[in-house]
Amino acid sequence: MTALAPQKRLTFKTKLFYGLASLGSATVASIFAALLPIFYQDYLGLSARWIGIASAIYAVWNAINDPLFGFVTDSTRSKLGRRIPYLRFTAPFLGLTFILVWLAPEGAGDITLFWWMLVTMLLYDTCYTIIGLVHGALMPELSESDVERNQLSISSALFGLLGYVFGFLLPDMFRPQTGGDTSLLSLQLSMVAVGIISAFLIILTSLKVKERREFALVDKPLKFWESLRYTLTSKPFWVFVSMNFLLTLMHSMATGSIFYLADYVTQTSTMMLLIYVFVPLGLGIPLANPIVIKFGLVKAQLMYLLVGGIGLISLAFVPTALIPISLVITGLGFSGQQTITYNILAYVIDDDEVRTGNRREGAFYGANALLTKPAQSVALFLTAFVLERSGFVTRAMNAGQAFLDQPESALFGIRSIVGLIPGIAMLLSAVILFFFPIKGDRLARLKAKILEMHAEKEEQLSQIDR
Repeated sequence: MTALAPQKRLTFKTKLFYGLASLGSATVASIFAALLPIFYQDYLGLSARWIGIASAIYAVWNAINDPLFGFVTDSTRSKLGRRIPYLRFTAPFLGLTFILVWLAPEGAGDITLFWWMLVTMLLYDTCYTIIGLVHGALMPELSESDVERNQLSISSALFGLLGYVFGFLLPDMFRPQTGGDTSLLSLQLSMVAVGIISAFLIILTSLKVKERREFALVDKPLKFWESLRYTLTSKPFWVFVSMNFLLTLMHSMATGSIFYLADYVTQTSTMMLLIYVFVPLGLGIPLANPIVIKFGLVKAQLMYLLVGGIGLISLAFVPTALIPISLVITGLGFSGQQTITYNILAYVIDDDEVRTGNRREGAFYGANALLTKPAQSVALFLTAFVLERSGFVTRAMNAGQAFLDQPESALFGIRSIVGLIPGIAMLLSAVILFFFPIKGDRLARLKAKILEMHAEKEEQLSQIDR
């Protein structure tokens, strides 16, 4: 039997720069998720019907591009590796397409706004798909160690958290405020700056993080349909992706509704609400590692999902004065989920390597996105639909000003899209995760086999180099 390869240890620099890419991508992603509904529906007056049509087309495009790009990156052979070239050369286009989303012409009719929203959203999402896919794929490739993977995830989560904070605070600083100037120019200029800086951070990561060459030069890529068959017949993958669909729906709805909660329910600044979520979230991220060590990935994830789900559901029913307590509980639940979720997908990828002999992170991240990104479209439509049906009065209906005397039905509608519906989704995801099969003795055997296979691949790489 081939001697086991040691689990890879990563330098502090690798972990630092891996996190910086998350800062760039999380900033644009959180702005896109949080600002898009209120920007097009409340500020520009686009009807829920047109937003729903755009969301449906957007979901179809996601069904095409994610597995395609996953397969392409897995099959790429270059001196830079399978992931880094796409990270480096897609980043400028991510910045550009993100900027274009927010340059929609004010005062245009529904047809013009619909086409602007749809085209820019598709272009942006294509670039974000590539960036998110290759950045995520690097994590399980870089080390077999749960500890090292967790530390990469913690770096990514901490920088991502900072990006999420920027993603909420920057729009809130520059968007039209209640009773003030209704011009969108300041907001649009701030989005230009965000797009440029985020692209730079991602490019910087591509210059500092190095891939493992054995997976690019030793593994023999599967053909597309064969790759898709192996991916879609993985039972652990289906459990993971079912859980992650609900988490994607939860995040999209909760983050996309925070401005509504601040403007119309608590009638406080968005910054105050974000503090209640992000302070416990930030404090809790480093604590996830010892909890994972004590309970394992799956049990730790279950614990955090239960806490977060309870916090979200309570948002729909507690008195307004107690909303901060619900947000603190929610933040604690988010802290573990932010660091653990994709380490569970790493187990699925390890299991697949034993089946196929190949590292296929791109295939699994692509298929995961294929099956979970439609949840973003569902969330966007549900948000617009619930608000419209609840009698919500938009700014466009009120001469560009926020209508603060919303009916009770609209206020509960806001509480539902930010808390009740996402909370139910989070609790259901915990039920699904209970059936994840890679744990206990099966996990121990898998880890030993992966180290044996990687020792063999390193030996083959050394022969190629000679």
